[in-house]
Amino acid sequence: MLPSSRTQKDAASNLGRFTLGSAALAASKSKNTYLAARYRRIAARRGRLRAIVAIERSILTSVWHMLTDDVAYRDLGADHYQLSHPDQIKRRALKQLRALGLEVELRPAS
Repeated sequence: MLPSSRTQKDAASNLGRFTLGSAALAASKSKNTYLAARYRRIAARRGRLRAIVAIERSILTSVWHMLTDDVAYRDLGADHYQLSHPDQIKRRALKQLRALGLEVELRPAS
């Protein structure tokens, strides 16, 4: 008889899941952090629960990199997405203004 491929749920895994969920919830409510900005972006289009799970995964990924590379945590900042994708941000803002019936002309700042 083959052993089952399903993992067993025990108190230790439930405690880890609870702790990670608490950390993700706290990170989502923080101000001016990368994880809070990521939570808001994902929650807007996917829902709050899926956003919490995504933040849990981001935390796990960060912890893994910190442990394997022996580096300290460095927050990317709440504006990381805007700084790394300026064309998408500009396109989205123009689309929203046009949807409101406004005509916009862009020119470089002097």
